[in-house]
Amino acid sequence: MNRRIRITVWNEFRHERDVKHPSRAVYPDGVHAVIAKGLAAEPDFEVRTATLDEPEHGLSKETLEATDVLTWWGHGAHDEVKDEIVERVQQRIVLGGMGLIVLHSGHVSKIFRKLMGTTCKLRWREMGEKERIWVVEPNHPISAGLPPHFEIPHTETYGERFDIPAPDALVFLSWFQGGDVFRSGCCFNRGIGRIFYFRPGHETFPIYFQPEVQRVLANACRWAAPSGCPPTQFGHVPTPLEKC
Repeated sequence: MNRRIRITVWNEFRHERDVKHPSRAVYPDGVHAVIAKGLAAEPDFEVRTATLDEPEHGLSKETLEATDVLTWWGHGAHDEVKDEIVERVQQRIVLGGMGLIVLHSGHVSKIFRKLMGTTCKLRWREMGEKERIWVVEPNHPISAGLPPHFEIPHTETYGERFDIPAPDALVFLSWFQGGDVFRSGCCFNRGIGRIFYFRPGHETFPIYFQPEVQRVLANACRWAAPSGCPPTQFGHVPTPLEKC
């Protein structure tokens, strides 16, 4: 793309506003603020944020039309996202080519489940275990600039079975200190849109400050952004290419 990639960083922004919730000490301005700051450091990105409690959840038709890639972080209020907004986002991805980056507990968001067509459930526990993320597709654009593996010192553990369709590409595989493994970087194509699920990012650990994680997010936004090709034409074609 010749112009800057327009990114909207979406977050529930509920936990971080609760003075009693431990996430407030880690992300006082919200998870979205840290993600947006990291992405805004990239010269080819134009970044805005949106949150659940804004009108239309911050995802008006005008905002989505001005968005090339939407990142999605949700946790405790998935059911509060209005179905008409989910439909709007889904159409913008499948028919409009907008990219979607689904983060951590966004795996059970309405939009991800709608796009996957499965429960998207998994196994989990919170013990602050170490996570080692292996790059299993080193030539994939989302892997650019990363070492063969990197570690997150403390995180929430996710484990298989992860109830999703087989990814079109599996970029990252995680191993956890307690022995679990997890498909932690999954690429999908839906219509003309691209989707990437990235597992790391629990709200009480400073994972989004980690340089490797920020690199993954930046790479994923470039990969998921529309290619700039003209939209596909459907319907009646009155004139053949060749003379009949």
